[in-house]
Amino acid sequence: MRFPRENRFTLFLELLYSATMSQIIYKITPQAPWREAETHGRFTGAPIDVADGFIHFSTAAQVRETATKHFAGQTDLLLVAVDGAGLGTALRYEVSRGGELFPHLYDVLDLKAVLWVRPLPLGADGVHQFPALEGQ
Repeated sequence: MRFPRENRFTLFLELLYSATMSQIIYKITPQAPWREAETHGRFTGAPIDVADGFIHFSTAAQVRETATKHFAGQTDLLLVAVDGAGLGTALRYEVSRGGELFPHLYDVLDLKAVLWVRPLPLGADGVHQFPALEGQ
């Protein structure tokens, strides 16, 4: 479904429609906090998440830019795929970088919502190497 781009309101509706239809969201995190979360069955977030009061996620269309902007050159990272549909009203899509709507979780992440966890290695070119992502 496409909305006409006649004004900002319809553009907002288009972004909202697109974002909320994405059921799988992605979290990039260093391995250490994630491994700790696995022992407790819940993820409270990386230090930036704790400071901001919510857990930052990205859609498939956003996650590569997130890696470039916030994790450039970092090794020892994991990419976590989460079923956003099961997170309820604690998951909100909010305007962030470039006016895009990003998924933010205002709760701890119960690891039962995690679909998979994979390493996010750096390639020889210094760019993170992503697996195929649903929703791209």
